[in-house]
Amino acid sequence: MRRAAIVAPVRTPVGAFGGGLRPVPVEDLAATVIKETVRRSGVDPEAVEDVVFAQSYANSEVPCVGRWAALHAGLPIGVPGFQTDRRCGGGLQALATAAMMVQTGAADVVIAGGVESMSNIEHYATGVRWGSRSGGAMLYDRLDRGRERSQPEWRFGRISGMVETAENLAREYGITREEADEFAVRSHRNAAMAWESGRFAKEVVPVEVPQRKGDPVPFERDEGIRADSTVDSLARLRTVLPGGTVTAGNASQQNDAAAACLVVAEDVLDTFGLAPDGFLTGWAAAGCEPATMGLGPVPAVARLFARTGFGFDDVDLIEINEAFAVQVLAVLREWRLTGDDRVNVNGSGISLGHPIGATGLRMLTTLLHELRRRRGRHGLLTMCVGGGQGMAALVEAA
Repeated sequence: MRRAAIVAPVRTPVGAFGGGLRPVPVEDLAATVIKETVRRSGVDPEAVEDVVFAQSYANSEVPCVGRWAALHAGLPIGVPGFQTDRRCGGGLQALATAAMMVQTGAADVVIAGGVESMSNIEHYATGVRWGSRSGGAMLYDRLDRGRERSQPEWRFGRISGMVETAENLAREYGITREEADEFAVRSHRNAAMAWESGRFAKEVVPVEVPQRKGDPVPFERDEGIRADSTVDSLARLRTVLPGGTVTAGNASQQNDAAAACLVVAEDVLDTFGLAPDGFLTGWAAAGCEPATMGLGPVPAVARLFARTGFGFDDVDLIEINEAFAVQVLAVLREWRLTGDDRVNVNGSGISLGHPIGATGLRMLTTLLHELRRRRGRHGLLTMCVGGGQGMAALVEAA
């Protein structure tokens, strides 16, 4: 089976919820990274055979975002596209799906990506199409509703949202509020240092943000990093649930961003004049209890290592999506890697943010650029997924 090469991975800066990228719709974010991946790689747009894009909070404003974004980015009419959704793992699933396409010979060159504009996720109603005789209609927040409806209530009982699943892990593993805040501070510091040292410069493409008056303004830097965070400052934040550990300071953010790359069959790289940044070595997905969804990386990595023969000693860097600090700490305890300095060396969801459908490709982009900078070889990418899933992937730097 042919190896899947990863070419020209890029990402936008990550915008804060309601922040600098709020005026930029999903289709513009997605088109921005598609255009940049094509430009950097130098691929002939006619050679692109499909576009696989993840979006977890899709709606009918941009149906089938892969095709929509391909057209919006100016790719030839003959380039099709489609959409994937594995919630938090959607972007990584887009990469895996594109890889399977080139590995099996269904295509030679595919664009994989992910996008989310959480600032623009709408409210909706379910009971108004056919009307009602009297009374009002419930207007749901799609963000909150998606978390509440992540699993069938008849089977698992009511789970109010992802914060509840994190608190379950905090109790099960005896993780304290102070430990969670310490990890959050580390995430912010790592992300801030990455920007200050120029480590993100090569992976980020600016986004043009329209203004009410005048020319668009470039948005160039991740917006959620709080370099001045300390354990003392985070300790002053109130917990989301009474008596809990999770606060706005030690949980992932809601964000806007996009990321993309080319996925190309290794045996045609020279044909199209493409230079790989890395290769997808393997990937796996696994289910877990929805009430402790944060442990998803544990069974996913176990399955991945069983398939590939790899172990933790074989990887140079480890990325975890940082849904919550307590979630990462619980996973690291299961792996017996507490305090491992290979984990999230440039920050992750707590500091950089978690734009759901884009996060997997954002993490891939950061991981490959950092592996190449350090002259490392193998990286492990892992994600927990709302509803009780985990994903993991191994990549090799070129």
